[in-house]
Amino acid sequence: MMSLWKDILAALMLGMVLPGILLNLTVAGIRRETAIADIQITIPEETEERRDSMPVRLRLEDGSTVQADMEQYLVGVVLAEMPAAFQMEALKAQSVAARTFARKAWETGGKHEDGSVCIHSGCCQAYIAPEEYLNGGGTEENLNKVKMAVSDTAGECLAYEEELIEATYFSCSGGSTEDAVAVWGTDYPYLQAVESPGEENARWYTDTVVFTKAQASALLGISWEAPEQMAYTEGGGVDTMVIGGNVFTGTEIRRLLGLRSTAFEITTSEDTIVVKTKGYGHRVGMSQYGADAMAV
Repeated sequence: MMSLWKDILAALMLGMVLPGILLNLTVAGIRRETAIADIQITIPEETEERRDSMPVRLRLEDGSTVQADMEQYLVGVVLAEMPAAFQMEALKAQSVAARTFARKAWETGGKHEDGSVCIHSGCCQAYIAPEEYLNGGGTEENLNKVKMAVSDTAGECLAYEEELIEATYFSCSGGSTEDAVAVWGTDYPYLQAVESPGEENARWYTDTVVFTKAQASALLGISWEAPEQMAYTEGGGVDTMVIGGNVFTGTEIRRLLGLRSTAFEITTSEDTIVVKTKGYGHRVGMSQYGADAMAV
């Protein structure tokens, strides 16, 4: 049997329930295979030599870069990216996703084209030094918990067809993850919409924002009218919508109105526009609250 964090990653990031996809989830080394539904997952063991030789290039605020130890770096990433109070198996899944992201940047150049990862979650991955975490009210108990999650998965990364995957993750799905193609225009067989139950108590499961028509018109750059047409994605997000003859994508509306996700509904009254969203983030890959729910 696979350990639970591997089940979590397979289900959320890798689309476990999708029929007809052959998925190779690999980390260089000795292989052992487990079949889940219609997906074949191959999980090799890391060699100690490869674990010790896995560095990360960290981009500092001034634009300079330094080479650091991957496992020490990941402790700060997990502390910054996921609540340390989450279940241990969710923290392990986060560790593997974050390691894969950093390793792929090292090997391919990443977003900064020099192999580095910055400390901004909107671009690469957030990071907080353990000392800063403790000074900000974090506990030694939770710090040690995160260190154990990173240590227990040391060296492990995710790959599809011998290539490191795009290891994307986000806060809360609102019940379903999203197809990568619906958000970024690029399709990945392992980044598909899947159900993510159990997130109902998540902090950002739903959110409501209220605008006046004047505010919405200014933000969208048009004269507001009630949406005429709406098309939806496989993951339940807004694909496109037509407002006053103007076609917007769901990602455009999210950006322009500052919404938490593209999974939203709009209701209008005489001068008020109410937008209710589900989930928080781009909703592609691993839902952090979904991982915690699965780990219970």
